[in-house]
Amino acid sequence: MAATVIDGKAFAAKVRGQVAEHVARLKEEHGITPGLAVVLVGEDPASQVYVRSKGKSTVEVGMNSFEHKLDAETPEADLLALIDQLNNDASVHGILVQLPLPKHLDEDLVINSIAPEKDVDGFHISNVGLLGTGQKSMVPCTPLGCLMMLREHHGSLSGLDAVVIGRSNIVGKPMAQLLLGDSCTVTIAHSRTKDLPDVVRRADIVVAAVGRPEMVPGDWIKEGATVIDVGINRIDAPEKGEGKTRLVGDVDYASAAERAGAITPVPGGVGPMTIACLLANTVTAACRASNLAEPEGLTA
Repeated sequence: MAATVIDGKAFAAKVRGQVAEHVARLKEEHGITPGLAVVLVGEDPASQVYVRSKGKSTVEVGMNSFEHKLDAETPEADLLALIDQLNNDASVHGILVQLPLPKHLDEDLVINSIAPEKDVDGFHISNVGLLGTGQKSMVPCTPLGCLMMLREHHGSLSGLDAVVIGRSNIVGKPMAQLLLGDSCTVTIAHSRTKDLPDVVRRADIVVAAVGRPEMVPGDWIKEGATVIDVGINRIDAPEKGEGKTRLVGDVDYASAAERAGAITPVPGGVGPMTIACLLANTVTAACRASNLAEPEGLTA
């Protein structure tokens, strides 16, 4: 029996619609327009595409978009001064510094200079600690998107056995914390886990975020399990012609879809949810800044 395909593109559109409704309500009832500031240092092509996409999406849901593009050689002191300025700007509710940064800049120092309440990426050490101790925090966008899709598909996650493959600070670790928060039994596995296939086979939920193309074959998947594939890997596609490539996830989609109960595709699964959750986090930050009720269904 073929797995249900979890359409991240459609779900992200739904989330953006909810965000737009909350933004309209904040404007009408409280005179507040959430604002997102994105800082881009240098001219990395992929980063430029991401920043343009984020800016467009921000405006489409009715929020203010502030873009700051800095030269690749910008001194660290100048970048920190800009962040301090944004921290103290009441019209800015969310701040995102696009990664990766040029080599001469200390990413940890830069991220931790953002006011935690405006850290809509959820990377600040204070937000990491708050999430890890089950307190209210800003949650990293990709894991938040995964959690939203799992809640939408399952309803309650309580008591389910979840395996997260990958231990990154951006996805693996916060994903595990969020699943624990929803009362899953959670294992964090990785490329060096002993008997990894057997560990994965017991899981009701598999979140693959290890960054290795099609590392997880279908025979690792428990019958009926839900598979969330966070991986985005570009591999050669000679069938398309010389020099052509295609995107694949960390899971071998074709074989996994034969066993899973539900699965996210790549592309079109987790990816679209990341920007949608960035917008959701910005609305949440705006509500918290004014001690207003947080938007229902858009937070962890």
